[in-house]
Formats: sequence, C-alpha cells, structure tokens
Amino acid sequence: MGSSNCKSFSPSKVAAANSCSEENSVTSKMSSSTEEYVEGFVCMDADIKENEMKQFELTDYGKVLVVRQGGKLTAVGSKCTHYGAPLVSGALGQGRVRCPWHGACFNITTGDIEDFPGLDSLPCYQVSVETDGQVKVRAKISELESNRRVQTMTLRESNNNETFVIVGGGPSAAACVETLRQNSFGGRIIMITKENALPYDRVKISKALDTPVEKLQLRNEEFYNKNDIEVLRGVEVTSVDCENKTVKVSDGDCISFSTLYLATGSKSKRLPISGSELGNVFTLRTCSDGTAIHSAIGKNADRHVVILGVSFIGMEAAAYCVGKAKSITMIGRDDVPFRPVFGHSVGASLMKLFIDKGVVFKMNSNIKSCLGEDGKITSVELNDGCVLAADVLLMGVGSSFNTEFIRGSAIEMEPDGSIPVNDKLQTNIQCVFAGGDIAKAPVYSYGGKKASIGHYGLAHYHGKIAALNMLDKSAPLKAVPFFWTMVFGKSIRYCGYGKFHSMQVEGDVDNLKFVAFYFDESGKVISMASCQRDPIVAQFAEYLSQGKTLHKDNLAPDPFAWVNDVANAN
Repeated sequence: MGSSNCKSFSPSKVAAANSCSEENSVTSKMSSSTEEYVEGFVCMDADIKENEMKQFELTDYGKVLVVRQGGKLTAVGSKCTHYGAPLVSGALGQGRVRCPWHGACFNITTGDIEDFPGLDSLPCYQVSVETDGQVKVRAKISELESNRRVQTMTLRESNNNETFVIVGGGPSAAACVETLRQNSFGGRIIMITKENALPYDRVKISKALDTPVEKLQLRNEEFYNKNDIEVLRGVEVTSVDCENKTVKVSDGDCISFSTLYLATGSKSKRLPISGSELGNVFTLRTCSDGTAIHSAIGKNADRHVVILGVSFIGMEAAAYCVGKAKSITMIGRDDVPFRPVFGHSVGASLMKLFIDKGVVFKMNSNIKSCLGEDGKITSVELNDGCVLAADVLLMGVGSSFNTEFIRGSAIEMEPDGSIPVNDKLQTNIQCVFAGGDIAKAPVYSYGGKKASIGHYGLAHYHGKIAALNMLDKSAPLKAVPFFWTMVFGKSIRYCGYGKFHSMQVEGDVDNLKFVAFYFDESGKVISMASCQRDPIVAQFAEYLSQGKTLHKDNLAPDPFAWVNDVANAN
C-alpha cells in the first residue's frame, strides 16, 4: 500500500509521451446543461500500483485522489470533508479511505461517507484509461473547488403519514435526520433540541472557548428548511409514552411519533463542593458555557484560573487559557493526566508539555471548598489546606446521561442512566432507538461487548446506523471508537476500547513522537494511541473494522508489519 502527492502532466511531458494533439493533450473545459466540467490527463496507468493512492492537480481548479484497488482505478475528492485533512496521507482500507486526523471514512468508488465525523461526502470523478495508457479524469468544476458533496435527499411526501421524532440536537441527531432523507424517507421528521442552537461541533468548544456558535454549526437553518426537517429549538422532552407513541415537551405540547430516536447526550457533572454555587464556577458542555468562561477570564490576562479535573475537557481548556490568564492551576486525583487511557508515561510527557507552558499541577488532590466575595469565587481550599487564588473555576470532572425524562416509561434503562440497545441500536421497545453517549451499545472492535462511549465520531455513526434500521434496512453496528485531543499543536490520536493491562511504546514518548499499543490480559491489542506518527492509528482503526485481531506476539520483530494487510482483502 502506498500514497503520493503528484502534479498533473505538463503539456510537454504529455506530448513526449504520446504526441497527442494540443486540443486534448492536458485539459479541456466544457459545459453540460448548467454544470461546467473539466477533464485532463493526470498520470500514466502504470504510475499507480495495486492498493496505492496518489493525489494529482487537475488544472487550477483543485486536486483529485486517484486510487487503484482490485485492478480498478477510481477518483474522489482529495481532502476529508470534516477539517480538510489530505486523504493521500490517510489509511487505504478495503474499498474506502480513512482520514488520518479524525477517522472519517469515504468509499473510494462513490465518495459516500461511511464513518465519521463530518456529514458531507466526497465528490467522485469519472476515470478513463486511454489506449496509450494515459489516465484521464473528468470532474465538475464546482465539486473540485468545494471538495465536498451533499448526498441527494428525498423531500416530504404528502401521502406519507409516518412521523419520526429525533430527541437531541447533537451530531447523532444531525446524522440521523440526514440519513433518513438520503434513504428515501418521505415522512415527517421532527428534531427536538433543548439548546437554542442548531447541531454544532461541540468538541471544538474546549479548544476555542470564544468560538461563536454560528461558526460551529454543522448545517444552517436553510438546509433543514430545504429538506423538510423540522427543528424545535429551546424545547425539552419531559416524558415518553411508548404505549400511545407520544412525547411530552416542555412547552406543554404532546407530539406523536411512529418511530423515536433518543440521542440526548450527556451533561457535565458539578461536584457538591461547599461554595460551588458562587459566580464564575463553571462546567463546560455547551457553546454558551464556553462563551461565559471566556468572558469571565477577560482580556487583560489578570485572572487566576483553576481547573478541577485533568480530563480531555479540562486539559484542552487549560491549553486555551495559556497566555490569557495570570495563572492556570490544574487539580487532579491521579499522579498524571490521562493515565487510565494513555498510560503513565504518555500522561507524564503531556503533563511536562503543560508545565513548560506555565501550567501548575496539584496532583493527588481535590478541592475541599470554594471561597468568595460578593457572590463570586476568589479562591479554593484543597484537601491538604492549601489555598489557591481562583477568579474562575472550571469543573471538568465527567458527565452523566441526559435520560431523566425516560424514567417511568417502558424503555429499559441501566442504573447509571444509559439505555441498553442491540446491534441495530434498538431498545426493548421495537419502535424506539437510542444512540450516542446514552446508548449502551455493542462495540464491534471489543468483541461485541456493550459500552456507553461518548465520542463525537461514534455519535455520528450511531445516528446513521439508527436511521437505516428505523427504515428496516437491517444495518448492524460495527463500531470502532476513534477520538483525538489537540493541545499546543500536538495531536494525540486513539482508537479502540477497553481497560488495558499492559502497554508497549515504539518511538520517543518524551518528545511526543510515538505509537503506543495497549494490551488486555491475553496480550490482544485492544487500543492504540499515537502522536506525530500519522496515519498509524487510522490504519489500526481500519484493521479493527475488518474484524482482524492484533496480538502482542504479532509485533515482533516488526511492530508495524500488520499495516501491509490493511488494504488487502484477506
């Protein structure tokens, strides 16, 4: 398997290769109906080997990714539609390419998005091989320029009396409503969200607290109106009646449904610490939370910020605050951040990165009480009696499920508030499905064991799978969890799931350029993390998605020999 970034043939090279006429030697521009197209020769047939992908420029309009697999050449957009990662640097699997940054997957023939995050598919382009071996690509100019494609959607049909209600306004709900319309559902779709915003990119909030919600929205209001998707904002579902197939909402209305999808996500925990009701004590979950914290920190870099919890939310928020606050102190109950997920050595290296940026850590500690004046926090007292100045306190201490409204209904619920579902994301009630954070769902890469996992990309994927099964498409869940964190320009990728028993590191952890393998008690690799070693985690995610298993014994003598099997159908 390989990848390469190349330019198109120059006119002189094409002429030398084939003595083509000037008219068709490199590119030509044409119109078809209202669309403008461009076509051109990008390489020779022999330039792309089996299970190889290369990127080429198609005139000045954009780049294309050309792939050969199963002896067939295909061409699609060159960048991931989520945040623009170059797919030529990603992982080529069996019939699809996976983004090296955040794990989204695209079919190499159709360009359709198959795993997430993001909502848009890639454009796919026409490929032909001339008799002399030159490879020609034909593309819509508009798609070359945008590098994205929204799949065709069905509109509401007047004779369809079904109503699908989607409770939640996050990525899972957003992916669900679009998948329904993309798969010819012509009934009524109602998405109910208690936030006053349309679905948005929540994971970016902790990395950039001051980002306006409008810049984070996955789709605008015009999109939902155009596709006959009703969005009820600022409305909360208060109860579910499965027998009568209705949901009651906070404004007093009762909404009937044919099929119901629950994707209400989680809410941030606030620890019952003395004084935690003071002003400028925050949790971080919504865009409005981020805006409030940013405002409390101010613009003069004169505030003392304390963050309780060394989770992903807390660490990312701390990185954002560097240079914007007078001091930043993080309080954690463990020896190092991220130890349960990444291990002690990786956590210690990340902690040093923060210390070098001026962040102070108080580990193996906790807050005893919050102290304040005039209704606002001024300091915190730790369990050991130490008092720290605190103009702003952020609690990043985990979350709980937004499922209180389900209690008392016929829907089965776990003691922790999660909802058990099968591999179709169906609850114990046939017409009710659940996904995202709240779903205790089978994890394909974890032997089908059930777990509740709060990952952004996985929530998208749940939305898609739920929609297909709401339409009786019988689409089984094949989840491979994938997440990332970005701090001070260092991005840690991670895929897999499960509590690890031991780990093996290849590379330089101290300089955050490594690959870490995590093993269960049997020596099976259940997860992997990396920094500055793309696309290894994306390749492992593809490996797991194919049902393949990697064991500690397979890592010697070459810990990366398995990569050669990712694109091979064996």
